[in-house]
Amino acid sequence: MIMSLEVQLLELLSSVPPWLSTIIISCLPIFELRGAIPIALGVYGLPPSSAYMLAVFGNMLPVIPLLLFLEPVSTQMRRYSIFDRFFTWLFSRTHRNHSGRFEKYGILALTLFVAVPLPVTGAWTGCAAAFVFGIEFRHAFPAILAGVMIAGIIVSIVTLTGMGLLDIFLMR
Repeated sequence: MIMSLEVQLLELLSSVPPWLSTIIISCLPIFELRGAIPIALGVYGLPPSSAYMLAVFGNMLPVIPLLLFLEPVSTQMRRYSIFDRFFTWLFSRTHRNHSGRFEKYGILALTLFVAVPLPVTGAWTGCAAAFVFGIEFRHAFPAILAGVMIAGIIVSIVTLTGMGLLDIFLMR
């Protein structure tokens, strides 16, 4: 039997308190708060305000190290030709596809990019975008924080609405 990633993660965290599980899930790049808030509300039964605050906190934990260390790590890796080719490709592709929006909207573009609760957006990808576009930490961190907070509100509202509709249709 193949278990979904979510089920495997919940099983792995079964002995961890719900508040800490919410923070851990929010730190993970695949889930971030987009996965943590529905789990905190639907599986753990945490109050919405607690789920939101824990998820935002957990989602922001990796942001500081990512913003501070992506550049030095990539600089070291670029000494090897395979990584140099990869980063050259990544930077040119990203600049080609997204530089217009970042030039036009600046930091707001980063905030909105992080705020949209869709796959491949979020704090981890926002850090990568800040790195690729050379956005300084002092500008990137508050922009990513604002985006995470907005995404948290959106995910909370959608999750609570979905849970409410499910209750209505199942007549609980």
